[in-house]
Amino acid sequence: MGDKKYAGLIAKDQLDSAIRDGDIDTVIVAICDMQGRLMGKRLTGDYCLRNGLTKGTHFCVYLLGTDMDMTTPSGYALMNWETGYGDWLAQPDWSTLRVVPWLEKTAFVLADAVDEKTGQLVSIAPRTILKNQLKKAEESGFRFQMASELEFYLFKQSYEEIHSCGYSAMQTAGHYNEDYNLLQGTRNEPIYRKIRNSMTEAGIPIESSKGEAYSGQHEINMLYGDPLTSADRHVFFKHGTKEICLQNGYAVTFMAKPHHQWTGSSGHLHISMWDLEQETNLFFDPNGTQYQMSELMEHFLAGLLAYMRDFSLFVAPNVNSYKRYASESWAPVSVVWSHDNRTSGFRIVGAGKSLRIECRIPGADINPYLAYSAMIGAGLQGIKYKTPLPAEFKGNAYIAKGVPRVPRSLYEAMDLWKESRVVRAVLGGLVTDHYYNAARVEQQTFDSVVTSWERERYFEQG
Repeated sequence: MGDKKYAGLIAKDQLDSAIRDGDIDTVIVAICDMQGRLMGKRLTGDYCLRNGLTKGTHFCVYLLGTDMDMTTPSGYALMNWETGYGDWLAQPDWSTLRVVPWLEKTAFVLADAVDEKTGQLVSIAPRTILKNQLKKAEESGFRFQMASELEFYLFKQSYEEIHSCGYSAMQTAGHYNEDYNLLQGTRNEPIYRKIRNSMTEAGIPIESSKGEAYSGQHEINMLYGDPLTSADRHVFFKHGTKEICLQNGYAVTFMAKPHHQWTGSSGHLHISMWDLEQETNLFFDPNGTQYQMSELMEHFLAGLLAYMRDFSLFVAPNVNSYKRYASESWAPVSVVWSHDNRTSGFRIVGAGKSLRIECRIPGADINPYLAYSAMIGAGLQGIKYKTPLPAEFKGNAYIAKGVPRVPRSLYEAMDLWKESRVVRAVLGGLVTDHYYNAARVEQQTFDSVVTSWERERYFEQG
């Protein structure tokens, strides 16, 4: 790794040199779609030198108005057959440019979705939504540090093999609970080591990996950073992990609940709030009466508690997301806060400059730009209106009575979203309606499918 001339994050002028030197011949330009996937083009090095990529590259607007199957559903104001499905620009953010160690002579850059006619960021693009929340925060004198923890399942089968058997004979890469278990982790360490080291080489700082609470389940933690950087790392990590598994005969899934008998995969998010110079953690007050939490932190946390249900479409975006919320499953069901209590939806951890909030509600299937936006938007509402913080919940939050609950279904989350004045105030009407339609499409698609569970239950006995 260390003897490579170009590695990790590189500058735009280094890319030009790398192409001229023959070290890079392919440049991937990608946007993040609504589902959290990377979509884009592979450009030749020669074209990049001739074109300069000063403007970016075009993509069809439908990429920000599709479902998982890349169909073109109705109901989107900005993309439909009447508007003709035109183009937007993928405008590279050169601060994200990096060499991809697992792809030969390839560099990668994330792009913002831009309306070429106006020169403005496309409002419904996930990266734009997060940028807008960060701008609001800065106008109030706040910046944030955030980090993602991602859990996933590993399979010693390829995606093609799993697909060919109809997803009915999936075999996790392990045969017992490997939570912190080093022996079980060793069985799959060759691929986990490749993922950790490749990500580090690509400029995605990895803190650790560990076995999780089911056979074949693992977790990898990334270093914290500003929210945009952390979200960029998050989407690149998920995409890159899948590519590495593709190349090595494995499959990996970030589904929230791949099987009803398995532990769900979480996407825990950590957040702290800082001054504009990023020198002082504004969540910490040595004189704070509750775990040295500042008044700002209490109001921010109160905003999360008050409005996280409203923002559920951004933290639990799929029909399957809600299967993860089950009692005593390590996924929270109660929207309460506690100090160092893994049964609650919000867990206060750290001390001093590391004091922060861990949101345990999201699954690994989140789009990080949207989930981060939901946390920041809800928390800032708490600060704006000085929302009082409810009392800490102590004990087993799975059996809590009389407290708000995580929505039980995408249907419930859609209703909360549609009726919420706060969601519309934070995101604006266009974004609110766009993502409501995305949820509607997903739910209606699911409702139209006859599942294997139904056949097994009703085929003979019904």
